[in-house]
Amino acid sequence: MKIITMSKIFIHPSVFFILGGLLIPFLRGRAKQSYMVVMALLAFLAVVIMPHGTYGIYEFLEWQLTFGNVDKLSKVFAYIFSIMGVIGIIYSIHVDNDGEILAAFYYVGGALGVTLAGDFLTLFLFWEIMAFSSVFLIWHRKTEFSVEVGFRYLLWHVTGGLILLAGIIIKYNLSGDLTINHFPFHGWWPADLQSLASFLIIIGFIINAAVPPFGAWLPDAYPAATVTGAVFMSAFTTKTAVYALIRVCAGSEILIILGVVMAIYGVVYAVLENDARRLLAYHIISQVGYMVAGVGLGTQMAINGVVAHAFCHILYKSLLFMGTGSVLYMVGTTKLTELGGLYKTMPRTMIYTIIGGLSISAFPLFSGFVSKSMTVAAFGEEHLTWAFLLLMLASAGTFLHTGLKIPYFIWFGKDRGIKGKEPPWNMELAMIIGSLFCIGLGVFYQPLYLLLPYTTNFKPYTLYHISETLQLLLFTQLGFFFLIKKLWCENSISLDTDWLPRKCAKVLMWFTNKPLSKLEYNYIGELYEFIIQKPIMRVAYYFMKIDTVVVDGTINGIGKLAMTCSQKIQNVQSGKIQHYAMIMLAGVIVLIIIGVVLP
Repeated sequence: MKIITMSKIFIHPSVFFILGGLLIPFLRGRAKQSYMVVMALLAFLAVVIMPHGTYGIYEFLEWQLTFGNVDKLSKVFAYIFSIMGVIGIIYSIHVDNDGEILAAFYYVGGALGVTLAGDFLTLFLFWEIMAFSSVFLIWHRKTEFSVEVGFRYLLWHVTGGLILLAGIIIKYNLSGDLTINHFPFHGWWPADLQSLASFLIIIGFIINAAVPPFGAWLPDAYPAATVTGAVFMSAFTTKTAVYALIRVCAGSEILIILGVVMAIYGVVYAVLENDARRLLAYHIISQVGYMVAGVGLGTQMAINGVVAHAFCHILYKSLLFMGTGSVLYMVGTTKLTELGGLYKTMPRTMIYTIIGGLSISAFPLFSGFVSKSMTVAAFGEEHLTWAFLLLMLASAGTFLHTGLKIPYFIWFGKDRGIKGKEPPWNMELAMIIGSLFCIGLGVFYQPLYLLLPYTTNFKPYTLYHISETLQLLLFTQLGFFFLIKKLWCENSISLDTDWLPRKCAKVLMWFTNKPLSKLEYNYIGELYEFIIQKPIMRVAYYFMKIDTVVVDGTINGIGKLAMTCSQKIQNVQSGKIQHYAMIMLAGVIVLIIIGVVLP
């Protein structure tokens, strides 16, 4: 490997998570906790001081790898990923399981690596680091269900990774270049090899973005993860996919339809859910739908809205997962049918969760109001009325289940006798930081605007926009209280697009266990034994006879002959001088005779 260029002032932030994490198993107590927070803060500092440019270029075999491609787009995602790294680490410093902590470290490091990758091979490398590290955040829950879900999660992501790799290979064969560049895909089906490469790369990305019908892994995996693991998972996987789509596929019209479908789909299934963390997982699909649709639109305002929404979404969604995770940690369940009246014993956690709910619902003075409004307004500017109206409808659904349903059933609903208390100080500190960001970005949004890829003059706090939003939210609230009995939770699991893979898996298992096994045992096995196994065994038997009788007999006969001759010669060696003298004399006589007889 040859280093081409490496700036002295560029330090890759992933180093502090991937290499820094190696020391964690050797530390204990306060030293380990302090070390974890320091590593996360150093990674954030590395992002802050990163100058724009290209750094960390290496030659590996015949490829050129770029680990540090820094521009406004990559840096804003690096900012939010490193901020979330700090918040997530603070939330999890009480965890004693080194494996879980290491998985979180490598997961964050992988996300930062994807963000700063300048070529597809480097992106793929960190992409797989994310996939294989995040699955341990599920397995460390150490339940039978989490193990099963973890394998399904890994299967989905390995499949997506292979599809992405296939697209990268085709692109490289066509262009001979691995550099990440913009090549949007138009249409619904590839027409040539170039469009096939784009198509496969988009499929690889949208699997990680949880676009239906490839998103069933998300509502299964996130609720099955550990308390802290779900917080990390809510922030990185889908958002790295959004970043990759912006970088490669912005302006692909197919993404508009997929994104709008996501937004509606996630809201519908979230309303039906009983488990709070599973509800939030479905809502990730809905909110990522706004981002995917904005990427498909591809205008400067839309891309700014997508980036701003991804930034804010990571903060308020992690805050919601921290709040529900605290409930799970303290009382042992997040089933809405089992909770109620917790405002009495967990009032501060209630406040943090409500702040997250108001932020995600785009309530004025909260972060979601700024970012979601920009994304939706971009569709209005382009006169895509159908997309604009459906995204507004999804916004109402968001407030219905996240802003109203979760607070009502967890905090204010009927007291079912479950008593809790406030979580450990570090978990509460992380929620305080997340809450401050949610409020701060809703009020002081200009610093966020400065980080966006393009200059923006969007003003969220206009009289028209405020009144429009408040009307939508207030009518949704009124409908919730009128229809509360219809929205009552049931202790059940909703099967979504995962129904088809589940049914196909059952059919495959039946076919494997019944017809296929019988066919193999009764027919294929016997046919194989008659045609292949028995002739081979017969030939092997004859070869064995040749080896033991002919080859071994010949070698053994030669050995016995040699032993017999050596014994006869041994008898000549009597040890007496006169015998040796007589033998020598006889030899001389023989030589003389030979010399006389043979001229």
